[in-house]
Amino acid sequence: MRILITGIAGFIGFHVGKKLIENGYFVIGIDNLNPYYDITLKESRLEKLKQISQSENKGSLFFKKVDLENQDELKKIFVELKPEKVIHLAAQAGVRYSIENPSSYIQSNIVGFGNILEACKEFSIKHLVYASSSSVYGGNKSFPFSEKDSVDHPVSLYAATKKSNELMAHTYSHLFGISTTGLRFFTVYGPWGRPDMALFKFTNAIINEIPIEIFNRGDMIRDFTYIDDIVESIILVMNKEAEPNLSFRKEKPNPATSWAPYRVFNIGNSTPINLMDYITCIETLLGKKAIKKFMPMQPGDVKKTISDCTLLEEWINFKPTTSLEKGVSNFINWYREFYKS
Repeated sequence: MRILITGIAGFIGFHVGKKLIENGYFVIGIDNLNPYYDITLKESRLEKLKQISQSENKGSLFFKKVDLENQDELKKIFVELKPEKVIHLAAQAGVRYSIENPSSYIQSNIVGFGNILEACKEFSIKHLVYASSSSVYGGNKSFPFSEKDSVDHPVSLYAATKKSNELMAHTYSHLFGISTTGLRFFTVYGPWGRPDMALFKFTNAIINEIPIEIFNRGDMIRDFTYIDDIVESIILVMNKEAEPNLSFRKEKPNPATSWAPYRVFNIGNSTPINLMDYITCIETLLGKKAIKKFMPMQPGDVKKTISDCTLLEEWINFKPTTSLEKGVSNFINWYREFYKS
């Protein structure tokens, strides 16, 4: 089967591509390799994927550098390589950066996603699986976060673009019968992770004896989700297309489903961790104390995220379970090997 993965040089895209190639799929990977963070890390991920694809009894990889905003170039890939399913993970990431550079989020996350939807329509793609985010829950105070909750009050432009993606996907599911599934990721971490994420930043700073910035003075809770659990969920979802909910009631709509072939799911560990406990875990595994700099809450951030993954577990019979200690240990082992530190 031919699977198109957008953002394949990114953290999650790399891991999904790696798993699919190892399982014998033909992976069509596209990425624009933007400089939001160190391009050499992205290039190293791509090199790793190429090595795996050249191994015996593995799948294959076709990679092309493409901007999703370039509709003509995107269309050429669909014409020439004929993907059957699409896993859309490309996006301008980061809540805080969306305050500094909002236009990049509009172009990548809105215009780019619109072009993906148009291609899926034109080339009769069987299933579009796309990345949403736990950020869509915004100012919600009902915990744990459920797909049945309203998500109409985002607190960052990044979150607003992800909510927009869900609305756009629903429109195409309704109008054109495209099966679409949105996945709301909760704080993904693990080997090959992004340098702008907390685990990478804290590990790097502690090893190099640089102060770490702890926002809201440490009074934060996150639902940390290990990358292998995310990958397993994505692939299982990819192989189970969204279907219309025949019991959907328009007079009392459930945001998680639709009369169209459309679904959204949380993917989280459902084990909320206090930020200070997270830092302690990193310190313990590194055998070194952090130099702590306590900071106020940042604009666009949220104090707490906790996922309810009941719907996901019912849909694919899988639930993320990797412990924080195991996941952080795996990251640190990778970091030390990759950066020789």
